[in-house]
Amino acid sequence: MSGPQHAHASLDGLVMGDAFGDGWFRPSEEPVEEMRAMRQPRPAPWPWTDDSAMAFVLFAHLTKHGEVRPDDLAREFAAEYERDPGRQYGPSMHRVLRRIGAGEDWRAVTAEQFGGQGSHGNGAAMRIAPLGAWFRDDPEVAAAQARLSALTTHAHPEAVAGAVAVAVAAALAAAGAGRDAPERAAFLREVASQVPESDVRSRLLVAATFHHRTSVRHAASVLGSGTLISAQDTVPFALWSAAGHLDDLAETLWQTVAGWGDRDTTCAIAGGVVAARTGTGGLPATWRQAREDIPAWSGWDAGAAGCA
Repeated sequence: MSGPQHAHASLDGLVMGDAFGDGWFRPSEEPVEEMRAMRQPRPAPWPWTDDSAMAFVLFAHLTKHGEVRPDDLAREFAAEYERDPGRQYGPSMHRVLRRIGAGEDWRAVTAEQFGGQGSHGNGAAMRIAPLGAWFRDDPEVAAAQARLSALTTHAHPEAVAGAVAVAVAAALAAAGAGRDAPERAAFLREVASQVPESDVRSRLLVAATFHHRTSVRHAASVLGSGTLISAQDTVPFALWSAAGHLDDLAETLWQTVAGWGDRDTTCAIAGGVVAARTGTGGLPATWRQAREDIPAWSGWDAGAAGCA
């Protein structure tokens, strides 16, 4: 497959992870921990969230331009937000996207967040896996393009590092399709080698030291699993989970959701990375039937034709 075809598969996995994970947030009187342990999915329907909405914009942008053009991408994120603002965007993103949509310069808007530090939230990382798969032939280019994408909404270096890490992971996963999966620690170290100095990079290297029998609960307690909604407490756990199951998308999602935390985003990240390598054909048909459809405007239909 070509890079765009791997990106198409990655987008499918990202959206599946997002919708699958989000279902475990819904109020329920049922014993959800026992349901997860028994591999019993949440009932349909499975709507997707802002993770997918922003990934659709990015995929459509790449389909049109073949690269990230930050001024256009920022406006496109804002336009999609204005069209459908009820997709669980974070509080700061409501402000950022409204201001960009009103015509303000995205550079100034994003730089002003959180007292001039910029946001280090996980929003730049959650949408980026298809971009990494798109540039599967060159992880350095994937990293540079991920940085451009991240800066349109998240100015903080940790948010940028998180996006770079996920993009590189997806690029490596896609490039390795058809070959034996690398050992988990080696994969994480290779990802970290492309990530700038940051807490994200440090935690990836910590994750690479974990024993192969490390439990999901222990990994989540050490790395974080998105409870703080930051890149540094989301990305390392999601990539640790993906790296352990690079040939099994369903198992990746079951293991990732067991970390609880920001489970739609951790599952979106992990799902996008693994699907860049495996596609989504091995998932139960009932999952696809439960998941909300991907909109045609994202370029999804054109991508599907290219994968035929």
